[in-house]
Amino acid sequence: MKLTRALCLLPLCALLSWPALADDPVDHYAGKPSETLEEAVKNFTEGNARLRELLSGEVSNQDMADIHELSYTIENAVATLRREMNVLAVVLEDVHIASERFNQDTVSASGRAYLDMANTLETLGQAD
Repeated sequence: MKLTRALCLLPLCALLSWPALADDPVDHYAGKPSETLEEAVKNFTEGNARLRELLSGEVSNQDMADIHELSYTIENAVATLRREMNVLAVVLEDVHIASERFNQDTVSASGRAYLDMANTLETLGQAD
């Protein structure tokens, strides 16, 4: 019985302690913006290179702070990449459907748009 009562009180205690957790001492940053696919690829590539560098040895408290700040830039880049990949999938599907229907205008226009985006993404594979 006491165990059941204690288990029932746990959610209440967690709820009451929530305001203390709201005073989060961790600084939050905006990170570099990734408004375009090009910016996202650049920030993603540079951010990952910096993260590799920070993780290459023993991680100090300063490294932890740098990684925390850097993660905002990488997260912005990943969000833009995710959005752009969704657009890329839609454009490719336009090419696919238009090719089935022998719609040359759509294949040409959407095919070029697809390749423009794909070329930008392909630079990820070429980055060192």
